[in-house]
Amino acid sequence: MEESEKTMKNGINIWALLAGLAAVAILSAFWATYMAWTPFSPRVPPVPYSEPWDLELFYIIKTVVSTVNVTILIFLLAIYVGIFRKTRSEFTIGLMIFSLVLLLNALSSNPFVIWAFGFKLFGLGPFAMLPDIFTLAALSVLLYLSSK
Repeated sequence: MEESEKTMKNGINIWALLAGLAAVAILSAFWATYMAWTPFSPRVPPVPYSEPWDLELFYIIKTVVSTVNVTILIFLLAIYVGIFRKTRSEFTIGLMIFSLVLLLNALSSNPFVIWAFGFKLFGLGPFAMLPDIFTLAALSVLLYLSSK
């Protein structure tokens, strides 16, 4: 394969990945918004414990970013499995385990999963979303470097 064809293929793959991540973000935002405003939302705190600074926007952003993190980690795990099949490197096994552990972390902190098990999110304010945003920044760098 020529160098220009390989570069073009990588460019198309990156745009397809970005389009997929955007679609995941939009779908999770719609669903999180729907869940935040339904009268039977499991996110509603007990009445005496309501906090005025605890905005639904924080949890919607957390849901979107956490879902994008899960998607990126699935892509990273697939990339590392492909690299391992070619190289059989122990370092790649370490990267696969690292990605799997981060995937479990992202899944366990995802509000969709928390809501599915009947637990409620409230009282965290902007700290609900900040760790996920930092994780997204780190995963974006890792995905960029791994896709080259």
